[in-house]
Amino acid sequence: MNDENTNAADFEEPVTRLTRARAKALGPSGGMLPPLRPSQGQKRVLRAKSKRAALDENKASAVATASFQHKRRAVLKDVTNVSCENSNFNNASKVQTTRRDPLKKNAKAASNSSGAILPIQEDAKARLAEELSKIKVAESEEFTVPVKLEEDEQVPHSRQYGVENKMLLVQAFQKRVGLRSFRKKEEDEVFEKSIASKGLDIVDIDSNLKDPQACSLYAPDIYDNMHITELERRPSVNYMEELQNDITPNMRAILIDWLVEVSEEYKLVPDTLYLTVNLIDRFLSHNFIGKQRLQLLGVSCMLIASKYEEICAPRAEEFCFITDSTYTRGEVLKMESEVLNFLHFQLSVPTTKTFLRRFIQAAQSSYEVPCVELEFMANYLAELTLVDYSFLKFLPSLIAASAVFLARWTLSQSDHPWNSTLEHYTSYKASELKNTVLAMEDLQLNTKSCPLNAIREKYRHHKFKSVANFTSTERVGSLFSSAG
Repeated sequence: MNDENTNAADFEEPVTRLTRARAKALGPSGGMLPPLRPSQGQKRVLRAKSKRAALDENKASAVATASFQHKRRAVLKDVTNVSCENSNFNNASKVQTTRRDPLKKNAKAASNSSGAILPIQEDAKARLAEELSKIKVAESEEFTVPVKLEEDEQVPHSRQYGVENKMLLVQAFQKRVGLRSFRKKEEDEVFEKSIASKGLDIVDIDSNLKDPQACSLYAPDIYDNMHITELERRPSVNYMEELQNDITPNMRAILIDWLVEVSEEYKLVPDTLYLTVNLIDRFLSHNFIGKQRLQLLGVSCMLIASKYEEICAPRAEEFCFITDSTYTRGEVLKMESEVLNFLHFQLSVPTTKTFLRRFIQAAQSSYEVPCVELEFMANYLAELTLVDYSFLKFLPSLIAASAVFLARWTLSQSDHPWNSTLEHYTSYKASELKNTVLAMEDLQLNTKSCPLNAIREKYRHHKFKSVANFTSTERVGSLFSSAG
């Protein structure tokens, strides 16, 4: 090893000597010369020197290509499994030769030096253009047919054809997205024509694509899927009568009213409260539980919902503390395990809050300036239904639509609270909301004089514009009686 290092040091100057062929290959731009491979002795250096002297002008570009390729390989050597400390340049060149075709390396270097496109790249572009044309034809015929590439017509890979060919992949992706945008534009045109033919004034709330988090392109499909999921994962509507004989709807109302205060104490998001109530009802629909463990079930479900919805969820010890240490940490974690195992960890459930965001957006489409009171009022009415056991017979989407209906009527009785835009996005007609809206109005007016006021006190606060104090001068039932 010492002899090799000595020989390489002794003959360093002849190895890096600049020849006319190499200078011409570098072109007028000049630049730093890439290092050549260290020799093993004087004999190999003299042989390399004689070979370089024998090169003609036609082979100059190939020598420059090999030099530049070696420099790039030295930069990317950490990508492979070859260690730069334990392997010499000869071993690195062998690994490089086995992984990359010299013809493809020459194609990349030639494109960098002269800007010419070699036939192999032209073939790649031709195949890509042909495949894109097939994609366009396939999408114009049927939107849901997935595009499959044959083995001999695959999109060129950047590792196969060089780094600059990544632009081909980017262009392919951009054209693919462009085709989707074009398809969305055509669907919007068909939607507008169908609306115009029916004489309806429906506002397209998904037309604004500036916010990428809104997922406006996929929002209709997402909410269509949610309408199906709410049917699959809804709790039983009569589990108190059929299964539970130790707890009553009033006990459930007291528990949820207390959980509202807990969510306010820990500043939890509304989605956590809705998911907590959903988990409680789904567990009680098929599992008998005594009244002594009902509060334990409530804090365990809120712990699960907090882990799912919150960024920083409260710890199990905090839920034990909020119950005045009625339950231990081990009991809370055991109940948490029972709930999760029973539900098979299916926590992605569309709640009333999920649909409420969409429906409020549709209700705000007719306003020049968004109405904050409408949003707070709809949320207030929807949360009132969490306490009442009888509202389990209504779907979450139906409760959300009814909350928007009653909120608009409470704030203004000048116009009818339902329009074609809301009917389109909620999939409910005004007549279908009658029973839910009337029951919700009884909760709003507290006709049963329920003493549970956690939600009312929450929305009497000025940060919610004190919407709990608002009432309409005319009962909403007059709308349905006049329609009938």
